[in-house]
Amino acid sequence: MPQYYDSLEARDPEERERLLMAALPGQIAHAKRKAPGWARILADVDPAGVTSRATLAKLPVTRKSDLAKLQRAERPFGGLNATLAQLGKVFVSPGPIYEPEGRGRDWWRTARALFAAGFRPGDLAINTFAYHFTPAGSMLESGALALGCTVVPTGTGQTEMQAATLADLQASAYIGTPSFLKLIVEKADELKADIRSLKKAAVGAEYLPPALRAACAQRGIRVLQSYASADLGLIAYESDALEGMILDEALILEIVRPGTGDPVPDGEIGEVVVTSFNPDYPLMRFGTGDLSAIL
Repeated sequence: MPQYYDSLEARDPEERERLLMAALPGQIAHAKRKAPGWARILADVDPAGVTSRATLAKLPVTRKSDLAKLQRAERPFGGLNATLAQLGKVFVSPGPIYEPEGRGRDWWRTARALFAAGFRPGDLAINTFAYHFTPAGSMLESGALALGCTVVPTGTGQTEMQAATLADLQASAYIGTPSFLKLIVEKADELKADIRSLKKAAVGAEYLPPALRAACAQRGIRVLQSYASADLGLIAYESDALEGMILDEALILEIVRPGTGDPVPDGEIGEVVVTSFNPDYPLMRFGTGDLSAIL
């Protein structure tokens, strides 16, 4: 079984950092040129001068909590999108906050996380994330399809039907929350449904209890989790090493002191701030509101 999704994962860390910083001025220039919201927010920023983490840290943080206000002022995305006609979908999260999805293959970049979770071409996966309004179902489906998996879009709820479908189709993979995985497995036991085909689970959107991971492992189900958002797509994911999460290759992550834009030392807990290289929705120093630390 291949160890890496692609050669980007095997890069020397210093080479990865050099290439990310080299690409940063072009992405900032693209955002300012194509997205009127970023042209306003970064009006005083010379993209050519932002070539290091120190200079990046001088840019303002735009937080997820700012999006509803920005979008009310300028529909649909607050002027933060660099394209509109090329988009494939628009999702709606509570707020409301509107989120775009482009038309490219694996636009959310979730295939990398699914690959790390053991998903491979030919796997039949039930995707229990929601498919209406919010993007989770579409996010993970696009990654699974990019890997060559077949997806059963079961969505949320109907636990008995989920268990029956899993057994009838002999699905090998599960996508969804860890708590719903537990419910489906318990329902299958209650129904005496044979779900021994299920060997891998990619979970997210909530806490994964160690006891649940261990219980699934005893049944031969390998459970790994990922961290993503409706704004940024994949941010980080687990591997078999289970030594924290691995950052996605197409972003720059900072940990800053909450309420500020000041980076904290490695190991210190702070707010996750991400700069993405998505050409359609180029988020610059986007404050997620989530707390974490660099290991």
